Amino acid sequence: MAQPIDLASNALVALPRESLQALRVALFRDLGTTAATLLQEAGIAGGPLLYETFTRWLADRGRGAPETLAATEFADRATEFFREAGWGSIAIGTLESVATIDSGDWAEGDPTNAMEFPGCYFTSGIFADFFGRLAGEAVAVMEVECRSAGADRCRFLVGSSEVMQRVYDEMGRGARYQDVVGVSATAA
Repeated sequence: MAQPIDLASNALVALPRESLQALRVALFRDLGTTAATLLQEAGIAGGPLLYETFTRWLADRGRGAPETLAATEFADRATEFFREAGWGSIAIGTLESVATIDSGDWAEGDPTNAMEFPGCYFTSGIFADFFGRLAGEAVAVMEVECRSAGADRCRFLVGSSEVMQRVYDEMGRGARYQDVVGVSATAA
């Protein structure tokens, strides 16, 4: 039987979901939109350690390094890892020009918060570093659906900075992300 993640030996701490959600609410209340940048920076700072922990976690289970796993094997192990770490379950997929990470129970998403826009900025930072390490190059991550903004799931898009900037700009002009990345509304 595989051992649970040893928080202390991986320099991790357990944090109640409510604390993370309360921190986000307080930062947005007191700092406005600047909070998004601060939360992303904090997430990016934790990305390297989280990726190292995932690598050790895989090794403890007799698996290879993350970048050596087939896509389906990686997706299965990543969702198992994040769920075991308390973040929630994820489903990794693709649209035409981006990868997607979906979760109906993501820890940072708070359906009782009623934010105007997606708000899992800490997670976006973690995912940018984590999946950038997997890809071997910098990636950008943007949440386009969020449980905190009334959606049924949190959906993150992962892609090159150029693609993600285009998605951001077009969404700012009122386009739907599905249209920008070349997917019909029924496919997403």
